[in-house]
Formats: sequence, structure tokens, C-alpha cells
Amino acid sequence: MKIAIAQINCTVGDLAGNAARIADYAARAKAQGADILLTPELSLCGYPPEDLLLREGFYRSCDAVLRDLAQQVPGITMIVGHPHAVGKRRFNAASILRDGRIVATYHKHALPNHSVFDEERYFEHGSEPCLLQMDGIKFGINICADVWHEHAAIRAKEAGAQVLLVLNASPYHFNKQVTRYDTIRQRIGDTGLAVVYANMVGGQDELVFDGSSFVMDQMGELTHQFPAFEEVLGYVEIRDGKLVKGEQAKVEKDEASIYRALCLGVRDYIQKNRFPGVLLGLSGGIDSALTLAVAVDALGADKVRAVMMPSPYTAQISIDDSREMVKLLGVQYEELDIVPTFNALQDTLAPLFKGLPADTTEENLQARIRGVLLMAISNKTGSLVLTTGNKSEMTVGYATLYGDMAGGFAVLKDVSKTWVYRLANWRNTLGRAIPERIITRPPSAELKPDQTDQDSLPPYDVLDAIMACYVEKNMNIGEIIAKGYAEADVQRVVKLVRIAEYKRRQAPVGVRITDRGFGKDWRYPITVRYQDEF
Repeated sequence: MKIAIAQINCTVGDLAGNAARIADYAARAKAQGADILLTPELSLCGYPPEDLLLREGFYRSCDAVLRDLAQQVPGITMIVGHPHAVGKRRFNAASILRDGRIVATYHKHALPNHSVFDEERYFEHGSEPCLLQMDGIKFGINICADVWHEHAAIRAKEAGAQVLLVLNASPYHFNKQVTRYDTIRQRIGDTGLAVVYANMVGGQDELVFDGSSFVMDQMGELTHQFPAFEEVLGYVEIRDGKLVKGEQAKVEKDEASIYRALCLGVRDYIQKNRFPGVLLGLSGGIDSALTLAVAVDALGADKVRAVMMPSPYTAQISIDDSREMVKLLGVQYEELDIVPTFNALQDTLAPLFKGLPADTTEENLQARIRGVLLMAISNKTGSLVLTTGNKSEMTVGYATLYGDMAGGFAVLKDVSKTWVYRLANWRNTLGRAIPERIITRPPSAELKPDQTDQDSLPPYDVLDAIMACYVEKNMNIGEIIAKGYAEADVQRVVKLVRIAEYKRRQAPVGVRITDRGFGKDWRYPITVRYQDEF
């Protein structure tokens, strides 16, 4: 008995394209002697389809494509994830396709409604197990969140299952694979069933699916680990009722894992939305440098354009470092002096600002000029503007609306400043891409003389630690102070988080790499009077 895992990159709504991909993998698996092809959750329509699931026509289209797919590759059993309508009821489903027919359909039991998931908005809970019997082995089917709870797996065991086949669309966040291992071992402990875990790969808006499909035997021992962040057709053999150990790909951790997630998120967002390329403002600072490196590694230098836009306060070393970096990476590069535009705007506003001191208004003008120029180039060329702000800045609102926040995709939106430095240093271990001085210089927006970020913010190691406690771990003020952080710093950061919500609501989508980013899993009101308690 040989099971094939189709760790595929699906595109939401591309029913024909996804079906063709599944059929191709099935044909290749059949040629290698596979008996079963296991695909990811909702592989037919992509995940998450969101409010497409509120349209009746979407279910009809999925059903038609599924029935056509069933007839395309005879001689192999395909297990395909898809949305399924039964009258007025809607389910997250997996169907068994064999020899031109849909022989059985399983409905997902556990519908996650937390973090980035809102499946109860669309689906009803299933309750019945579903078995596939082949060559004397009974396989139970579960879908993703089913195995994060015990009841669906236990129902499969009670129905006679000997091996559990699990379709997944489990999004990436840092160290997620460790959590998956622990969860699956708990289910194995509950049931004694070996588990074949097939996960989707690819980027879908803010989410990245890392693949990392794996297999564990009935003792919880890892028998197969397939690669992350790439499409894979993996094989699992069962001989004499036991799993035969197979591929053991390296599980990447820390900087390597996050960097590959960023690259995959950028690549799929650009390619799936058919943008011809990207551009960004290069400042000589660490954030834009890392963004540029990710963009080049994701798309290739020929698809990336960098623009340096010096202001009266831009240091010559910023220009020099930018010039060096674009030579290292080989991207198209221009310099646009914004001083004449800045002066013209100041002259225009002078009658209105007469007698008022210079402040952040003038600083923001510079950022907004740059935003206008980048968006003009984007409009003319069709390339998407990548914004370069990081999670630390998004946390406290250290960004300019319609300025450095102007763009279509925020590569570092969920990457703290601390991690920006770690990723930049790691990227240089693969080959020099970011000039050392960019990494070692004190960070600065360079919007006024001798400016550094720490003029306005706590040190980034302090800010990032408080941010992780408050934003990612949902700790209250008293709990954070009890960890040893100064009350003044904690109160300051929490206040900035609250008052910056209106900016975050207008920020572009960006790659999620933590278990709580500023996307679907962060839903706070803009207008609010509540003050956090100790």
C-alpha cells in the first residue's frame, strides 16, 4: 500500500487550475504505484475562500469541477478537500474519488473560530466518521482542526479506523511545527492511530502555508517529514500493516524559517495577483534593506525596482549604502531628489502655518512626498509598492499615513525590529546582500537633524518585549510589569497601541509570521474609551 501526499500550492477561487494541479499530482502518483492521493483541506477551491462561501453559485461550481475531477485519473483513489452544500446546509468537506465516482464525503467536525479562523461563519459541524477501506486497511478521514480536539479522531477509531488521513490548511507561524507534533502525539495517545498529515503550501493574502507535511506511527514516532515552503509529492508506504520509514527533510527553525515564509508570502501575493513586479523606497535603513533582500530572493532582481528619495536630512552614508546594496543585488535603481518638492510645499503652506513652529507636520511632508512618487511610478508601470515598516512601528504608530505606509503589501508587517536585525544578519550568511553599516547604524527616519528612533520610542529590545507580551500573548499591564519592565514604559507602549489603531486599520496587508499579527487575528475598535487594567 502506497499513499501519496500532494503538498500543493492552491489559489483561492481558481477551481479549474486547482483541479488540474490535483489531477497532475494524481497521475504522477499513480505512475509511481500509489494507491491513494491525499490533498490538503479545501484544496479544490483554496483556503481560506472567506465570503465566497456565502455565494450559492460557488458551491455549484465546486461541485461541477469535483465531479469532473473524479473522472480524470482512474486507477487511483483521490481524497479531495472542498466546500459541500447539502440543501441549505454548508460543510467543510473531503470527498473520496474513485474510478469516476464520488464514493463518500466527510464533513469536518471541529470548526475553528479564533485567531485567523472564522469557519463557524460559513459552515455547520459534521458529526459522522468516514472510512476508506483498501487492501485490508481501514483509513479514517479528519480535516485540520479535527485533530486539535479528540472527538473526531476517537469517532474514526470507534468506526474501525487503523490509520488517520488528515487534510490540512494549517497556516505558518514561528515554531508552528513543534505545536503540530505535540498535537498529533496527543491524538495518537487518545486513539493509537498512525497519522498521515498533509498540509497546504503557499501564500494567500496575509497567510502563509508552510506545508511541512509529516507522518507519525501509532507510537507517536516521526516516520516521514517532508520539506517546508515548497510543493511536494511525497510517498508513504505501509508494509505488513506498518509504516515504512521514509523521507526526513530538515525542519528549519528561527531565521531560516521566517525568512522563507516572507519570501513565499511575497512571491505568491505578487504572482497570484499578476503584478509584473515590485518597487520600494530605499532609505539606507535596515527595514528597507531587508525588504529589498526579501523581494529579490522571492521574485528575482529583474522584478524589483528601488528608489532612493533623499531629503534635506538624508545622510550621505545613507545614499552611499543604498547604492552599494543595489549593486550587490543587481536591481534597477533611481534617485529622486525631493528637496525641490519639499520646499514648494512649504512655500504653499507658509501663509497657513505663519507663526507656528516646525514639528512633525514637516517631517510627515517628506514621507508623503515619497509616497506620492512611489505610487505614481506604480500607477505608470503596474508594479506594486512594497511598504517597509515593521511590527514594532505598527504597534506604536511610528509610521506616516499616506507616506511610508503608502503601498500594496507590507513585507515586515509582522516582523519586530529585533527580528529585522536578526534576519538581516542571517541573510548575509547566505552571501553578502546588506552592507554592514546599514545593520550597525542607529535606526533613524532621517526626517530632522540628528534624529534617531529612540528619540521617540523606548529602546527596541524593551519595546519589542512589551509588544510581545501585550499584543501576542494578551497579557495585562500588571502581568507585564511583574516580568520586570518599568511601569512608565509599559503604560506608554499600551497607550500608543490604543491610539494607533486607526493607522493599522488603513495599513496594507502583510505576511503573518507570529501567532498574532495585525491582520485577521487583531480586531480592536478604533473608537474606544476602555483603559487597560492592571
